Amino acid sequence: MTQATYNELYDLSLSNPEKFWGDAAKAIDWITPPKTILDDSKKPLYRWFSDGVLNTCYNALDRHVEQGNGERLALIYDSPVTSVVKKYTYTELRDEVAKFAGALRANGVNKGDRVLVYMPMIPEAVITMLACSRIGAIHSVVFGGFASKELATRIDDAKPVMIVSASCGIEGKRVVHYKPLLDEAIELSTNKPSKCIIYQRPQEIASLVEGRDVDWVTAVAAAEPAECVPVAATDPLYILYTSGTTGIPKGVVRDNGGHAVALKWSMEYIYNVKPGEVFWAASDVGWVVGHSYIVYAPLLHGCTTVVFEGKPVGTPDPGAFWRMISEHNIKVLFTAPTAFRAIKKEDPNGEFIKKYDLSKFYALFFAGERCDPDTLFWAQDKLNVPVIDHWWQTETGWAIAANCLGIEQLPIKAGSPTRAVPGYDVQCLNENGQPIKDDDIGSIVIKLPMPPGTLPTLWNNDERYISSYLSAYDGYYLTGDAGYIDKGGYIWIMSRIDDIINVAGHRLSTGGMEEVLASHPDVAECAVIGAADQLKGEIPLGLIVLKAGVTRSDKEIVDEVVALVRDKIGPVAAFKVAAVVKRLPKTRSGKILRSTMKKIADGQEYKTPATIDDPIILEEITEVLEKLGYNQHLTA
Repeated sequence: MTQATYNELYDLSLSNPEKFWGDAAKAIDWITPPKTILDDSKKPLYRWFSDGVLNTCYNALDRHVEQGNGERLALIYDSPVTSVVKKYTYTELRDEVAKFAGALRANGVNKGDRVLVYMPMIPEAVITMLACSRIGAIHSVVFGGFASKELATRIDDAKPVMIVSASCGIEGKRVVHYKPLLDEAIELSTNKPSKCIIYQRPQEIASLVEGRDVDWVTAVAAAEPAECVPVAATDPLYILYTSGTTGIPKGVVRDNGGHAVALKWSMEYIYNVKPGEVFWAASDVGWVVGHSYIVYAPLLHGCTTVVFEGKPVGTPDPGAFWRMISEHNIKVLFTAPTAFRAIKKEDPNGEFIKKYDLSKFYALFFAGERCDPDTLFWAQDKLNVPVIDHWWQTETGWAIAANCLGIEQLPIKAGSPTRAVPGYDVQCLNENGQPIKDDDIGSIVIKLPMPPGTLPTLWNNDERYISSYLSAYDGYYLTGDAGYIDKGGYIWIMSRIDDIINVAGHRLSTGGMEEVLASHPDVAECAVIGAADQLKGEIPLGLIVLKAGVTRSDKEIVDEVVALVRDKIGPVAAFKVAAVVKRLPKTRSGKILRSTMKKIADGQEYKTPATIDDPIILEEITEVLEKLGYNQHLTA
């Protein structure tokens, strides 16, 4: 496979997916190897490797030990907020996981049961997830510190028999009290877990509920190590609820077999890392990136993975990422563009980079939201390594489009995540379901069947899966993203479908305008929203955050960015209003809350998203918008 070109591999993946993924499946250790590669008997609900049997934890840990690599480093925990660094070999991690799996079983968790995980970025979070997969339990991780009400809705949907949590999390210098949030969530929920295992951190010792709560150390000390339990390839490995959901959350299901095959394949062919090398996804286990590329993919491939309890800036400075890369010999970093915009804002000239030896660093991958060209160029210039923007979703679990460094590096086009990854038939359709000409904006969709590792359904809700994702265009998965595919097959994701604005009959992408704003030398990051306008339907409104050290007047810079958009996009954009803000509202995973800001601008009721990083920012944004003459009809 490695000698083939991108075109050869991509064409094979679409023309003969059974051969392509059947070959990829040979890299996984099966208890019963699959004979049926693609099961299409229940279209549009496709299944991969439906007659295969395996164990994901065995593939991630035990097999490396049995192959003589037990002393290889499996996990590095680095916590600048607690000044702790801890390392685990594959043997040590396997033994810790086996013991905790035994503790789960001793406290009533069996194959098929759900375990809700509500943990900070500590090794015990990874151990819990792997322990669940070891005994065939289904884990559902909820981002640590998530609000009680939102946590309760997830408890009621997943119906866990057990919740595993910690006494607290640490955000910078602030201790986040997890246990009161968890207790309130259980009080609010209809479904009550029979047991909770609580890991007591030295920064805060939580009070335990007698008869329900069990101390982690006590539970592990009393447990016998558990062996790996065989599960069907189609059995769920985990449920992950989509962030920002209101009402009944959507539980994305990930199966065991397709997930293991796809993620193992991706480590070699997308990221070009080898077993034994260090791979760091600077994310959180509460998000899909953390599931796929902190916990599972690196360990399935025999790499060293990294758990980082810190921030790109402030723990202690904008050099945090460079220290990590230098000290731990990290080959590949995968992070969100927003992290680099924060670094660029604080250290625009990259002075902190010069303090560290980055000679082992090979490539930087961006995902989570569209990477503006200015951030990509800054990273390329300062780091002198390939900077790869790639695109995927919670639902897909791994990249839809990427520059696959393990196949061949294609030319980089700033603003594009390059071409579709083998296995994904990505197309661009208009509202009538017809293919759109090159460079015209439409709905980006994926022709069914999607490759292994993508969601087979939603938890206990096939109907909602079909109505939410498969009903808009027959035979296609709706990504919810808008963009275009150019003549070279490069995919351009411009915005969510909801962020395409209609200015006097012209469909325009807010992402295209943001790209122009971000190119201004004084702008650190930005967002463009479509505000309601009686004459034109919608008009674009720009919000910009300036780089550290900028002393020029806000009005001068606003005038320049307005002129820049007019010059680059044209008068059709009707871009006339912009404002400087201190910061932009974001989710904890770094996504800018554009739809919430639009509701504020339009004077509509809005609900503060449960995943917001800091709710006070919305008050700041409201004040700015009111000064601009927006938000005149706010009722709540």
